[in-house]
Amino acid sequence: MADPKALIIPAAGSGSRMRKETPKPYLMLEGCTILERTISAFIPLASLRQVVVATSEALLEDTRDLLKTILPDHIDGLAVVGGAERQHSIRNALDQIADEAELVLVHDAVRPFVEHRHIEACCQAASEVGAALLGVPSRDTIKHLDDQHMVRETPPRSQMWQAQTPQIFKKELLTEAYRRAEEEDFTATDDASLIERMGHPVKMVEGGRMNIKLTYPVDLELASLLIAKNRK
Repeated sequence: MADPKALIIPAAGSGSRMRKETPKPYLMLEGCTILERTISAFIPLASLRQVVVATSEALLEDTRDLLKTILPDHIDGLAVVGGAERQHSIRNALDQIADEAELVLVHDAVRPFVEHRHIEACCQAASEVGAALLGVPSRDTIKHLDDQHMVRETPPRSQMWQAQTPQIFKKELLTEAYRRAEEEDFTATDDASLIERMGHPVKMVEGGRMNIKLTYPVDLELASLLIAKNRK
């Protein structure tokens, strides 16, 4: 039997880089919000029991209504108020995860094109190792800079991967990682980093190039093209 799973979606960010007043997850994309498309990608996941969305207080009721509309009866939907930073939002959501959940998936609200097969593969790796994330090999050479933007070193490209989401963890492991980060006032840009600093292994699972994060206006144009292509 598959591990009971809970999905956390941090959706409290602003739309500043999109140059929009509406927060990015709530922008319309070919007939529905980005957030709706993102959550819908996970509904077929076996043993998904709960979806927790961390959002702004102003959008709390709208998010609750969305969850009631799109989630089937066997998946519990919950909207919570997020924090000032992504990490705070996830912490608030993590506090609401049901006791039965064994795996916790954390996924960016603005990655609506993640493929089911990659989610499943990442879940399998997390079940075996305790922590896993999707990513893709870097196509570009990466430069490590100093504070003056002078190049310090060039890491081997073959070892460089771009992290994606979902990032998936055993619940107890993620809870402990967040406890330590809060205790030590440590902030990371992704959840896997919190696990890494504990010395626990994290498995990278190859994802898809289309699992893009919709961040800038040009990304919305690309997203519309992808949806149109999939309709054909």
